[in-house]
Amino acid sequence: MFCQLASARSLREICQGLAASEGKLRHLGVEKAPAVSTLAYANEHRPWELYETVFQHLLGRCQVAAAGKKKFRFKNKLLSLDSTCIELCANTFDWAKYKRQKGAAKVHLLLDNEGYLPMYACITDGKSHDVTVGRRLRFPAGTIVVFDKGYVDYEWWQQITEDGAFFVTRLKEDLKYEVIRREPAPPQGVRGDYWIEIPSRVGRPYKMVLRVVIVWDEEKQEEFAFLTNNFKLGSTTIARVYKERWQIELFFDGSTVID
Repeated sequence: MFCQLASARSLREICQGLAASEGKLRHLGVEKAPAVSTLAYANEHRPWELYETVFQHLLGRCQVAAAGKKKFRFKNKLLSLDSTCIELCANTFDWAKYKRQKGAAKVHLLLDNEGYLPMYACITDGKSHDVTVGRRLRFPAGTIVVFDKGYVDYEWWQQITEDGAFFVTRLKEDLKYEVIRREPAPPQGVRGDYWIEIPSRVGRPYKMVLRVVIVWDEEKQEEFAFLTNNFKLGSTTIARVYKERWQIELFFDGSTVID
């Protein structure tokens, strides 16, 4: 835990940092800081099941503490889905070759925005596409899952809809659709709120009806278009839901803050 919280990058740095805090260690029942050789031996011989047990125990306590911490009035469970790459040595991790002389592993993560705790994680090589892992996931009815443009898969979106769940994502500029309904007089800051129909094609005989919300961001002086299968939430709420996806980026950076 000290290694993670102090961003230590070596066993020596861990030991020296703990040695400088021996007064606090004694309150935890630790008489002195461990030696480098002690940590090295532990890393080599300690079974991985120990870390799994500690993680599950800590996660359970965090889930209890985070319960009920929501930013939105709706009762739906809000989840964020995204991935991040971790650079690896291609010679050591030959399974994770990403480019000719580089290696990388990709962590696909589903984050529960109630407390910003992980619900699901999958590690693949760096070449794996985000949506390949995304389409394996099924969500309980009423769940709202937020993801970026890397998760475009009409069949998967249809499955989410049939399961009674919802998604919010960014609208791709090359998406072909027909506007079938426009909401009159959208709220201030909302430049458009309308229903669209994505036509059927070979291999997908059904048509998809979705909703587009276009919002002007005064701070960035930029227009954003969001795509969703939720027709009940307000247009400004849809925009705020997608903005909440930024929390998974902070989670990857290790700087998530719970309000």
